[in-house]
Formats: sequence, C-alpha cells, structure tokens
Amino acid sequence: MRVNNEVANSLEQLLEALIKMVGKTNQNMDGLQKRVSQLEWIIKEQQSQEHLVHWSRKETLAEKHQDPIRIPTHNTSNVQENIPYHL
Repeated sequence: MRVNNEVANSLEQLLEALIKMVGKTNQNMDGLQKRVSQLEWIIKEQQSQEHLVHWSRKETLAEKHQDPIRIPTHNTSNVQENIPYHL
C-alpha cells in the first residue's frame, strides 16, 4: 500500500508540474501574440505612411514636369469667323 501511495504522490507532483508548465507556456504565448499584433500594426502604419509619401512625391514630380499653360494667340478676325452667331 505504501508503494501505491508513493506512486500516487509522484504522479500528482508530475501532474502539478505539467499544469504549471502549460500555464507558463500559455503566458508566453499571450505575450508573443501581443508582440506580433504590435508589429503588425507598426508595419501597417509604416506602409500607409510610405504610400502617402509615394503619392505626395508623385504629385510633386508631376507638378514639376507640368508644361506651362499656353494661351493660343489668334488674330481676332479668325476667332470671329469660327464662332457661329445669328442675328
């Protein structure tokens, strides 16, 4: 009977140790999940900022390469001939 009690105590201690290990592992997993979520958020923020910078640079380059507005100069008689009018 004494051997059975020792085996039972030994199994109980082993079970308690396993439960503690699983609890620690779950704590570590929760901490890692939080860190992964933070990193994902940081990456998304950086991507959105890079996207905004890219578009602002693209607009700036487009503004730099825009041709000036040209106003055609015509003889006023030619302009009047091209505009239909009725009296």
